[in-house]
Amino acid sequence: MDYAWLTTYPANVDWHAPLPPETMGAVWDHAAQHYAANPCLNFLGKHYSYAAVDDLINRAAAGLQKLGVNKGDRVALCLPNTPYYVVAYFATLKIGAVVVNLNPLYAPEELTHHLNDSGAVVIVTLDLASVYPKIEGQMGRTPLKHVVVCPLAGVLPPLKAFLFRLLKKKECAAVTRNAHTHFFDDVLMGEKSPIPVSVSPHDVAVLQYTGGTTGVPKAAMLSHANIAINAEQAVRWFPAAHRGAEKMLAVLPFFHVFAMTAVMNFAIKLGAEIILLPRFELSQLLKTIQRTRPTLFPAVPTIYTAINNAPDLKKYNLRSIRFCISGGAGLPQEVKQRFEQLTGCVLVEGYGLSEASPVTHCNPTTGENRLGSIGLPFPGTVAEVVSLEDGHTVMGAGERGELCLSGPQVMQGYWNNVAETDHVLKKLPCGRLRLHTGDVAVMEADGYFRIVDRIKDMILCSGFNVYPRMVEEAIYKHPAVAEAAVVGIDDAYRGQTVKAFVQLKAGATLTHTELQNFLRDKLSPIEMPKQIEFCAELPKTLIGKISKKALRQSVC
Repeated sequence: MDYAWLTTYPANVDWHAPLPPETMGAVWDHAAQHYAANPCLNFLGKHYSYAAVDDLINRAAAGLQKLGVNKGDRVALCLPNTPYYVVAYFATLKIGAVVVNLNPLYAPEELTHHLNDSGAVVIVTLDLASVYPKIEGQMGRTPLKHVVVCPLAGVLPPLKAFLFRLLKKKECAAVTRNAHTHFFDDVLMGEKSPIPVSVSPHDVAVLQYTGGTTGVPKAAMLSHANIAINAEQAVRWFPAAHRGAEKMLAVLPFFHVFAMTAVMNFAIKLGAEIILLPRFELSQLLKTIQRTRPTLFPAVPTIYTAINNAPDLKKYNLRSIRFCISGGAGLPQEVKQRFEQLTGCVLVEGYGLSEASPVTHCNPTTGENRLGSIGLPFPGTVAEVVSLEDGHTVMGAGERGELCLSGPQVMQGYWNNVAETDHVLKKLPCGRLRLHTGDVAVMEADGYFRIVDRIKDMILCSGFNVYPRMVEEAIYKHPAVAEAAVVGIDDAYRGQTVKAFVQLKAGATLTHTELQNFLRDKLSPIEMPKQIEFCAELPKTLIGKISKKALRQSVC
């Protein structure tokens, strides 16, 4: 096909080159074999070689089998960025089980929904008081049979571990071993390697929860091939990256699909060292860059913005950073240019979605890095803009339409949701599947793409998906609320933030603070409405639905 982007494609990237499917177990085994002595993980100063991590993965895989985990079973990971995540992730995939990514900040009700929907039988989590009690409360309410508890002190350097146990004792939950509760070390005891399992590249590897095109969370089924190929596409997109020599800064959480692929799996494919940070904290991040000298730094625009605006930035040398990928939200021009000036790096904006593992587009690292554009399609990826009217006519250059995608990274479908799968995945007469993204785009004459609008009602806050319907349902639980609607509004720091419009029942009273306090155990911090506007009446459409268009224009 004479695709427009081939005329401007980077000379050192072959769009047509085959992308052989492989399992994630094979991806890890290749890295462990070729980079055994190389540093793999650096967690707050504690270092692990590829050989050491390989030993932990094999032992953990055997331990999961001992707990009764079989091929196809779902294993939930409710962890921040720690060595535990990397080990549990590859151990799960190695035995043919399925990773279910969960955010540790989820409210208990969200955890219950995701665990029931996925049918996860094992969950791996931390011993923190802010996380573990929520997990323990899921036993009996969900299909969970076992909880594997990972002590945070166990992966800290000796001095930090001692101080954590001494000074942060109150931050740790009281955990007692029993028939369904196990410590991570218990799982490692026993066999040194798992019983071999036949795993196909086309088996489901990850259930990644997303709002899809309707705002209702559902799980994208990503196969081993989907994930492995997307990581390989990323490696090919950065031909100047040196295998076995790069340092990847991992501040984006691995439970987020962007970080899972473009940080962790990308780094493993490269044989890079992964510098792990459990959360984004600006001072710690800058000190880590100064101390560890990372070369690769994928992030979201809010993180680059925070660094640009750091009051004591002159204290830090950021010049080790060579390449950065920005995703999760649009990258403002001034943010990109300022960060590149500070670091001397190449900062490229890309695009993706959970249903595509997730990356489909990126600006080239050599060639034109076009401002305001998501760049060119990844190798082997076909991107089309189709009519918003009929949903299938391909639009010409410069014309708006829905961005649709085909490629080896596109999901198999939604878990236990045939109707939604059929809604977004369409089989074309030529036989290929076309994924409808719900985003409105324009393809320029030379094959660069721009996102210009959203069809879906999802809010992108600091790179995370917030689903208005879930926030609205939580607000409706307050007895004083008659009607509520939630929209995303522009935020210079987060990209978007959550605003709630609330109409109270006659005679009822409620304040901003009272409503936020009511929502604290029902919503995660990222979902909590930052702005709440109480209205005498919410605007309606002609058929009686609340008009979010009017609300976005602050009409109420």
